[in-house]
Amino acid sequence: MNTKLCPCGTGRSYVDCCGALHSGARKAATAEQLMRSRYSAFAVSDEDYLLRTWAAKHRPSSAGIDSTDRWLKLEILATENGGLLQNEGVVEFRAHYVGGVVHERSRFVRENGQWVYAEGLE
Repeated sequence: MNTKLCPCGTGRSYVDCCGALHSGARKAATAEQLMRSRYSAFAVSDEDYLLRTWAAKHRPSSAGIDSTDRWLKLEILATENGGLLQNEGVVEFRAHYVGGVVHERSRFVRENGQWVYAEGLE
């Protein structure tokens, strides 16, 4: 059994947490869960997952993953909406990596019933 902790910071194993979303075994139930899984996708260099969970209207041709980046920690600072029965939400976060921090307010929407990343705000 793989007990490697998930990079997203929940304290659960990667296989039972974001790994299940990355593999397609489960879908994100909330905007925050999708945010956490996208952070983990950067940490494990899963560009396919990042592109699959990017809103079609804003999806780039590449997710811009640098496999030499070492991601250290994710902090969820605030969430607005994005719950089980909602269609839009915002998650503010800080993603720490060796050499810096990404701080963003991200907008998430449901597309074909699935949560996707729409865009960074401000």
